Amino acid sequence: MAEGRGEQEFTRFVQRTRPALRRIAYALSDDWHEADDLVQRTLMTIFLRWPELERRDRMAPYARRVMTRLLISDRRSSRWTREVLFGVPPEAAAAHDPYVPVSQRMMLRDALARLGPRQRATIFLRFWEDRSVEETARVLGNESSTVRSQTVRALNTLRDALDASST
Repeated sequence: MAEGRGEQEFTRFVQRTRPALRRIAYALSDDWHEADDLVQRTLMTIFLRWPELERRDRMAPYARRVMTRLLISDRRSSRWTREVLFGVPPEAAAAHDPYVPVSQRMMLRDALARLGPRQRATIFLRFWEDRSVEETARVLGNESSTVRSQTVRALNTLRDALDASST
């Protein structure tokens, strides 16, 4: 019975901390695939030691420390691995215009400048910070219906501005 409760505690810990661990892992590795692997290995390491860990209320800092040490260990060991490449390297990808992302960002910035401050704040909170309608309403001091209508109007304004600048 104690094992089942320990696994349930671990499951709740994973559900609560996995998104934050994934963001931290990406910040450390700058690669989403490596970040996912790093989070998985971190959670496996913690799971194996879960029964003997005492301060379960302070597991998030411990998980970050485990993750950092795993990454450092990986990076150290990769310097000593010997890989031998065989065959012909793959074809190079077609060259793309490096200024396209810059011009797209500039068009988006100009389109965002056309929004009023409340609409811009609504778009930022809803889509950049990935907040719900209710959270956004609470932050802005509005009703949920106001947030929804400002979101619709702001997105329509952005679409119109981006359509006009792309043609």
